[in-house]
Amino acid sequence: MRTRFDQELGKLNVELITMGALCEEAIGLVAGALTKGRTVQAADINALEVRIDHKERDIESLCMKLLLQQQPVAGDLRVISSALKMISDMERIGDQAADIAETLQYITDTEAESKSHIAEMAAAAGRMVTDAVSAFVSKDLHQAKAVMAYDDKVDALFTQVKEGLTAMISENPKNGEICLDLLMIAKYFERIGDHAVNIAEWVMFSITGRHCEAETAGR
Repeated sequence: MRTRFDQELGKLNVELITMGALCEEAIGLVAGALTKGRTVQAADINALEVRIDHKERDIESLCMKLLLQQQPVAGDLRVISSALKMISDMERIGDQAADIAETLQYITDTEAESKSHIAEMAAAAGRMVTDAVSAFVSKDLHQAKAVMAYDDKVDALFTQVKEGLTAMISENPKNGEICLDLLMIAKYFERIGDHAVNIAEWVMFSITGRHCEAETAGR
């Protein structure tokens, strides 16, 4: 019985890795469109969002199966409950990537320096998501903490974006509309980073049995 349960837990890990990879692909798609000045094809990002939503439901079903058909001990319950929390954050990441794609449709080509900082934010956020899921699979507490610490980089880049866009508006008020759109996109990437931190916190809970919101708030 335990062997079968472990096999199902292994399947859960694979499914989480797949969902994380889909999130990273969605982030990369909108980030690439931003830096190359192209519009994201709605069909492409919508297809990814649908796949992420389907993967969330698949993982939910697998977790329910593990809870109802097997006999999980306390450590197993932490892993399963953490996975259920993680996929909720990953689903939101997919939604926010779609929101970014929608906003990109209203941005005309611009050489704003802030775009490079937003691209850095996107790369950092994508890395955080990947590393957080990897930490769950490998039960790596150090990697989970590193994800939370890396959020400082995303926040610092967001501050740079705000300052750069404010300067653009000061120089030419006609830049106001595009600057607001870019700021909104930067805010979405910041939120994606926050979701990655949430995932890392649940990774820590799955390993230690403690949820560390208070701990991270003081870092």
